[in-house]
Amino acid sequence: MRTIFATLLSISSGVAAAQAALHPVELSQAASKGTVLRQSVHYGEPFTVAGPHGVLVGQQQGELEAWLLPVKLFSHLTLEAQVEGYSVPIDLNQQAREIEVRPESTTITYSHIAVVVRQTMFAADDMPPGTGAVILFQVDSPHAVDLTIRLTPEMREMWPKLSGVAPSPEWVAQGASGYYLLHTDVPNLTGAIAIPGAVSGIMAPYQERPQFHPLEFKLHVTPADRNKLFPMLMALGRTKDSSNGGALLASLTALNDGLPDLYEKSVTAWRKREAEQTVIKTPDERVNAAFSWAATSIEQLRADSSQGERALVAGYFASGDSARPGFGWFFGRDALFTLYAVHGFGDFALSRSEFQFLIKRQRADGKIMHEYSQTADEMDWGSLPYEYAAADSTPLFLTAMLDYVRASGDVNFLKQHRDAVMKAWEFETTHDAGGDGIYDNTQGTGWVESWPPGMPKQEIYLASLDEQASRAMAELGVLLGEDEIAATAKKRAETVHATLEREYYRPATGEYAFSWNAGIQDETRTMFPAIAWWNGGTGLAHKDASLRAWASHAFATDWGQRDVASTEHIYDGMSYHQGSVWPLFTGWQAMAEYRGGQPLAGFQSVMQNVDLTMAQDNGAVTELLSGDYFEPFGRSTSHQLWSSAMVITPILRGLLGIDVDAPNRTLQVTPRLPADWKSAAVLRVHVGESVVDLVYQRSGTTMLVSMEQLSGEKVKLAGADKDGILRGPLPAVEVSVGHGLPLRGSRSTQLKILHVGQDGRALTLEVEGQAGSTSELEVVRNDGNAKVSAEGAKLEGDRLIVSFAGEGDADGYVEKSISLRW
Repeated sequence: MRTIFATLLSISSGVAAAQAALHPVELSQAASKGTVLRQSVHYGEPFTVAGPHGVLVGQQQGELEAWLLPVKLFSHLTLEAQVEGYSVPIDLNQQAREIEVRPESTTITYSHIAVVVRQTMFAADDMPPGTGAVILFQVDSPHAVDLTIRLTPEMREMWPKLSGVAPSPEWVAQGASGYYLLHTDVPNLTGAIAIPGAVSGIMAPYQERPQFHPLEFKLHVTPADRNKLFPMLMALGRTKDSSNGGALLASLTALNDGLPDLYEKSVTAWRKREAEQTVIKTPDERVNAAFSWAATSIEQLRADSSQGERALVAGYFASGDSARPGFGWFFGRDALFTLYAVHGFGDFALSRSEFQFLIKRQRADGKIMHEYSQTADEMDWGSLPYEYAAADSTPLFLTAMLDYVRASGDVNFLKQHRDAVMKAWEFETTHDAGGDGIYDNTQGTGWVESWPPGMPKQEIYLASLDEQASRAMAELGVLLGEDEIAATAKKRAETVHATLEREYYRPATGEYAFSWNAGIQDETRTMFPAIAWWNGGTGLAHKDASLRAWASHAFATDWGQRDVASTEHIYDGMSYHQGSVWPLFTGWQAMAEYRGGQPLAGFQSVMQNVDLTMAQDNGAVTELLSGDYFEPFGRSTSHQLWSSAMVITPILRGLLGIDVDAPNRTLQVTPRLPADWKSAAVLRVHVGESVVDLVYQRSGTTMLVSMEQLSGEKVKLAGADKDGILRGPLPAVEVSVGHGLPLRGSRSTQLKILHVGQDGRALTLEVEGQAGSTSELEVVRNDGNAKVSAEGAKLEGDRLIVSFAGEGDADGYVEKSISLRW
């Protein structure tokens, strides 16, 4: 069967090229190869097709809006078919059946007994000037079909730039077909939309009373046209030379004529990325797929600024009646957290372009930007409060720069941007209004942008980032040959750590306060102290109570991590900052659990983000969800940059334990594989310009890690023996836990692993479950001769049956201790 993912080949016959007429294109039977996700359409759930120049966002039933960045061209696209011999008009959006997502394109299939329509959308990297995305329609019916495509013209520039009144459409005839021009009252801003072969529908005359009618394209398709693709071509003019009708027709024509080559090049580019980036091979195919899709999701969120730069935007979601497509503008801290994942899969060019984008906008005093709209260059952006609103972009700039150098080995890039690094360090160390030696919230928000008890003076989140930035500067100073600065930064990190422990630690509970306010602790239990483990190091000195709390049902839902414990009086599961679940926080917590010695709790968090990859906007992870029910916020940006990053980083650096030191061409590996994974592999690990494969293999009570060099200078596997094998001890007995999201709308009810302890020939687990429920764990005997007995649970072969009796707390949970002995 022919598929719409076929390589576009040729212009359909019978078109007079001399007339420059717009035309459909043909497809071959050679299907596009590569990663694909297929599922039934979920009505009302989002999808995203994003490229550097254009974005299509909408719902899986096919209703969408189109952006030729940074302008929303139209919205509310709908389809209707009238089939010869079938007297009822067919609302195709009600017939949406399947959505197929690939890195380079997305197809929605509308299926009815009389007609099948396939709608393929793509936004390539190298679109002709003034264009950004394409929608292709294939109509398959044994009868003639009149397809009506309706849309609402918008011509609205991205927030916060103000747009004029609604555009004035003009139908321009071209032979038997034509195209729409969308005129605006903004000088030199005009759009154009065409579908070859289509004619206009309703066009209210000037004499008619003011009323709204959507624009209509009416396309007549015969059975002989079943293998043709009818493209919706879009163009935008934003200058005097590009916004006139002749220039826009030329843009449409260039796009139309170049479609076969454009699509083929886009497919090739995505296959090349897939062939070069890091991938993982584990026994769990969902994990493997989610990892690769996370990298794809990040790469799709590159956008070009008006100055020709390419940088990361925070995410996309349909804008509705606004001009804000989710968080579709450039964010500093979002990108900086994401760069850890980018370094993990080896796209160092993307990291360099991101750093250069931020450095270009670094404030004169050294502060790093946070928000920059795609229309910021066209207005007085500096007069608005957004660009430098956040305080954390500056320490994150320093830690991410060190991470880039360690991953890439590119010390020259660091030296080229020495001034930017030194200015950021100067800002970091000279803004301490509290007088305790720690960078604080007087320079902008740390994390929370609202807080019921009153905004914090100094959050533990920002204080911990300050410590980590100081440790990073100690290493950056050495690389820059600034030994005195390196020594000062190292000493400062130790001082900040000691002060943080003194000000924030709460001996009565063993946990850490949220903030320090002129000598008064805000004792609200939050997960923000977890950021202490983000860049490695020692984390917090008193870790056990916090790690246990974050793994408990007070923080951990079945779909991710609340930022505030559900037991706090300010908790609100539908708030932005006082109880909602962010996959970002889930990633922070996973890293803390892995690096703090609790891999089972870390695994539960990692798998929640893995499973969210396929839960809503296929291939992407949403921004935030309710803290009470498994349901994303209605305004959650469904294709969110750092949410996808929190699939990659905890897997590579937590579960697989990979630490790259490219300047010294060394890999350190601390495996924390789930007990039921007998083997795993990480292919194409980038250590600077060198590339290696890593293979993990269990052999009894030993974990074996081997490395194969694929290219570049020789890389050393730290701790490997003379045979090149890294051997690490495994306990005689371990347990594994499953994963999976609940049904939408569910409350959190799954088993929670609070703590795992190993003492000689005993394994102790502290767990939580719903009163009256039964959960099952798998016991894995690395020592095949181990005779295991269980206390607190029933052991049936390799199945550990845990029953929770008694009365639960407010959420129905009961704690239980289990001991395995051998």
